[in-house]
Amino acid sequence: MTVQYLSTRGEAPPLEFADALLGGLATDGGLYCPEQIPHLPELDPAMPYAEIATRVMWPFVEGSIDSAVFAKMVDQAYSRFRHADVCPLVDLGNGTHLLDLSKGPTLAFKDVALQLVGPLLDHELGERGQRAMVLAATSGDTGSAAIEALANKQNVSALVLHPRGRVSDVQRKQMTTVDAANILNVAVDGTFDDCQDLLKAAFNDSAVRSEFGLAAVNSINWARVMAQIVYYVSAWLRLNDGAGPISFCVPTGNFGNVLSGWYAKQMGLPIHRLVVASNRNDVLTRFFETGRLEAHSVVPSLSPSMDIQISSNFERLLWEAGDRDSEELVGLLARFRQNGSVEVPAQWVQRIRSEFDAGRADDDAILAEIARVHDRLGLVIDPHTAVATHVAKSRAEDGVPMVCLATADPAKFPDAVESALGFRPQLPAFLSELLERREYLVEAKNTLESVLAEARVLVGRI
Repeated sequence: MTVQYLSTRGEAPPLEFADALLGGLATDGGLYCPEQIPHLPELDPAMPYAEIATRVMWPFVEGSIDSAVFAKMVDQAYSRFRHADVCPLVDLGNGTHLLDLSKGPTLAFKDVALQLVGPLLDHELGERGQRAMVLAATSGDTGSAAIEALANKQNVSALVLHPRGRVSDVQRKQMTTVDAANILNVAVDGTFDDCQDLLKAAFNDSAVRSEFGLAAVNSINWARVMAQIVYYVSAWLRLNDGAGPISFCVPTGNFGNVLSGWYAKQMGLPIHRLVVASNRNDVLTRFFETGRLEAHSVVPSLSPSMDIQISSNFERLLWEAGDRDSEELVGLLARFRQNGSVEVPAQWVQRIRSEFDAGRADDDAILAEIARVHDRLGLVIDPHTAVATHVAKSRAEDGVPMVCLATADPAKFPDAVESALGFRPQLPAFLSELLERREYLVEAKNTLESVLAEARVLVGRI
């Protein structure tokens, strides 16, 4: 069976996987979702991660790519990780565990998807004899993971937008020290939400989309969400030997990571609760408390990858909660954009609350949590992971393992760790000279015209 992909906004035509992969954002501005959600295949806890990944993802890609080619790409993607389990589990005691997603080449969970999605894009473009430009907006980690996956690829270039001064030095340097002709980093004078708005404006302009052959690797691209489903399944297999319920607490900004857990549940994974853990920019936690989406100003925090007030992937969940009523969803999103707040239909809220919980941690709580975990276990965690472990303390239930997603290596956020522990965590040896490397980036105004000017510079280089 070949899965078709539908736009949340109902106007774009259905696509098969390869077309949805290359398209990223639907032509009507919506996000692609699978028309049917396949059931989990038979799996064995002893299987290596790459085999689990191939089996879990295959129903989503079948009909678009040869099975042997896909399996080889998955094997190659996860061969670059620094742990045999790819995403290992760490026991924190009292029924709580960390799922360490930081073992990839850029030390963050985005590697788990992008080490596969980048080669998938390049392969599909090569099959079609086409070129594309990936336009990515990043709050810190997507950019470096995308660049690592796409640098020097033959059929694809990448223009990466990040909010100037709002990512950590390590995050910035991981992006801007890569010297590749097909990569251009742009520091935008604005917030991550501004960068994301510029990306969407470019994709929604058919002339711009055609001129540059735009593609996306942000979590607006279904392939990102698909690849992240796998580590929820892998964690359950490793922890419960394929039996019994499990809960997850996920540090959340753009909602793509925790949404992957929701899709895993729809595939049959026995997830008891998905806990959304927010920092001080708590638009999602406030939604779970009030039933309203209400955007406030973005406030810089110690967990910058979560400094977001417009969570793009939440659109997918709203569409599903509203029985895929695109017309109602489009009206709701328009009111939210116009007024900065909107009341979500009570029935939608009830359905979402039946599967999700939420909590928050401000900067003081983050620092205290980093110190608590280190004092108790000798383990250093990054500030985003600390948001999850802090929230999980009050959401864990007896008899149900709680898995907190550790989304980045603490060395990516040395200032926050030093504030909590009095020392700076060391980068792995292969990145030890990162902060001394030369940077390659340009600055741009917070306008589409300014970004497109840089895109044309990139086109002229390759």
